[in-house]
Amino acid sequence: MKKRILLVDDEKDFVEALAERLRNRDFDVTTAFTGEEALEKLKEYNFDVAIVDVKMPGLDGIETLKEIKKLKPLTEVLMLTGHGTVETAIEGMKHGAYDFLMKPCEMDTLLEKIGDAYERKAEQEERIRKATAEKLSTSPLSALE
Repeated sequence: MKKRILLVDDEKDFVEALAERLRNRDFDVTTAFTGEEALEKLKEYNFDVAIVDVKMPGLDGIETLKEIKKLKPLTEVLMLTGHGTVETAIEGMKHGAYDFLMKPCEMDTLLEKIGDAYERKAEQEERIRKATAEKLSTSPLSALE
């Protein structure tokens, strides 16, 4: 199954070029050019990893990250910026970002981070499945809750 990526950045040329490079590596990529657009797409579709630019007009990357984590807590978020500061990175990590990468980022580094983030999401989903199965096996009526 293809890894589902949501790519969010207001720089259209950058988004289109990166999306194409990821699609060529067999990712299912959806693009958004604003934080608001990303959240609408997130409501309609489940993504494994979101790659979100920090500096965007309107809903910035940190606010978008917070909303992504409210809507889909298991979606891992990689923050990407050309204007990063240590403070911004720390704030992003406090709000659940998986990692913080500087633009331009080497493709191999980005692919590695996407893979790591995907694995973490998969592990969390598996723990939830096991806990649910265990709960159902010890208390079948809990399925009705």
